[in-house]
Amino acid sequence: MTVARPGGGVKTSSDEDLLTGLEAAFSPERLGTYVQAAQGDREKALRLYTWNTALCAAFYGPLQALEVALRNAAHRELTKCYGEDWYDNPAAGFDRSSRERIADAKIVAARAGHAVTPSRMVAALSFGFWVALLRSGGRIDRAGHKADYEMTLWRPALRAAFPHRTPLTRPQAHRALDRLRLLRNRVAHHEPIFEQSLVEDYHRILDVAGWISADVRGWIERHSRVPALLDAVDGERDVDF
Repeated sequence: MTVARPGGGVKTSSDEDLLTGLEAAFSPERLGTYVQAAQGDREKALRLYTWNTALCAAFYGPLQALEVALRNAAHRELTKCYGEDWYDNPAAGFDRSSRERIADAKIVAARAGHAVTPSRMVAALSFGFWVALLRSGGRIDRAGHKADYEMTLWRPALRAAFPHRTPLTRPQAHRALDRLRLLRNRVAHHEPIFEQSLVEDYHRILDVAGWISADVRGWIERHSRVPALLDAVDGERDVDF
């Protein structure tokens, strides 16, 4: 294996030496997952780690496109129902967890010296926040009263954020997006994803993006590197970043 020198030259390093160096830099625990999956074959473990890293990078783009499309569609429909500052409207019936996330987003904006505007709130609220709006709703107060997202969010507003999937229930939308939230979190935290059902996950991204916008789905399909990387089964082929 050739390894580039900082000055532009190259030196030769064995896969064993390189993996040992990576273990020192990344921790044996992180690399151990790949060594175990490769049944102790350290050369294969190195290829698997490289493949997983490339997969995470490739999935980031489609997941980002889906997240932006979801939050903008949800914002559009919530605005129609509860006004531009829907996040401050008591009629939306947010549970305590959602209200805390909204409050945190305002604090972040204030610390950065920004005014709290709808566009900044939409950008600041996490993917997890938007996915949680598709749940049934948690506790509203300490007395134990529960939010009813089916009646305050889904039927009057959020159902219309998915105009290209009919019929669609709130639980169906939540299950699909919550699975992708978990994948996004693993990608964002540099965790192994190679053992997941990645073909299903990729098609789920395309499907849910298509529920929101056919153009977003088409853009992902045209530019995504995920299919090509999934063809490199278990990292057996060379991966070019």
